[in-house]
Amino acid sequence: MKLDPSIVRTLSLHPATTTVSTHGSSGFNSTAKITTTLPNKTKKHLFMKSAPGKAAEEMFRGEHASLNAIHAVVPSLCPASLATGVSEDGNAFLVTDFLNMSSRSLSSSSTAETQKQQQQHSGMSLATKLATLHTTPAPTPPGYTKPQFGFPVTTCCGSTPQPNTFNSNWANFYAQNRLQAILSKCEHNHGADSDFHSLVMQVVEKVVPRLLGDDHLSNGQGITPVVIHGDLWSGNAGRGIIGGEGAVEDVVFDPSAVYGHSEYELGIMNMFGGFGRGFFEEYHRLCPKMEPVGEYADRVALYEL
Repeated sequence: MKLDPSIVRTLSLHPATTTVSTHGSSGFNSTAKITTTLPNKTKKHLFMKSAPGKAAEEMFRGEHASLNAIHAVVPSLCPASLATGVSEDGNAFLVTDFLNMSSRSLSSSSTAETQKQQQQHSGMSLATKLATLHTTPAPTPPGYTKPQFGFPVTTCCGSTPQPNTFNSNWANFYAQNRLQAILSKCEHNHGADSDFHSLVMQVVEKVVPRLLGDDHLSNGQGITPVVIHGDLWSGNAGRGIIGGEGAVEDVVFDPSAVYGHSEYELGIMNMFGGFGRGFFEEYHRLCPKMEPVGEYADRVALYEL
């Protein structure tokens, strides 16, 4: 397997000391492991996805920005993305730090290895990492004076593009950029259904402002945008070693990020399951349910749409 010259140039790799091999599998992309020897003789491992077409280019651009938005807040939660672009053969590509997935826990290692891992381990569980992500204000986008809801680029949940135009109001963003956006895509792909259209618009016009309005949430203080993974089900979380060195950590991958309401993350998590009661108890000790707490379950149900 040969590494495309444009990727070699983009990453400033030395062809003579760099190899690439097929690694893993994906429903959307070809996946590979890049191994390069650095000037100090140490080896560095990278992970690459590639696929043809403009849709893949858009998907990888969104994943690149998403990984780095999460990594900037909690570095041990996901790999950093190093590059994305289009190779000389016309395929879109994404290159990240290598994530060596493992089911091994600290206690399953040898004594010496365990001591080394404990020194390198972040000491944070997945619940703690996610709570840290969800209690850290999102950055202020260029040209704005305060954080906004949205994201700098389009992201894809699965293969579905999600528009992320910035909006200062979360209820408006969720109604327009999520519910109405997916309604428009459904109608474009499958034709309009008047009853379904009417139901969605009732949610947009009545339910969303009732449950998510700035004057209603958090005792009228509204919502502070935070970085959301955006597609966090159990299949996009696991345990692994980022960069091929260090300790086994709780990690996430394949994000579709947005600057949004922390509870928005919980919609997909709740819908697909895989996160137990203990996880949510720990998470909510660090990132409490927003007021009014009595409507928390309704908000999470709304975010499952």
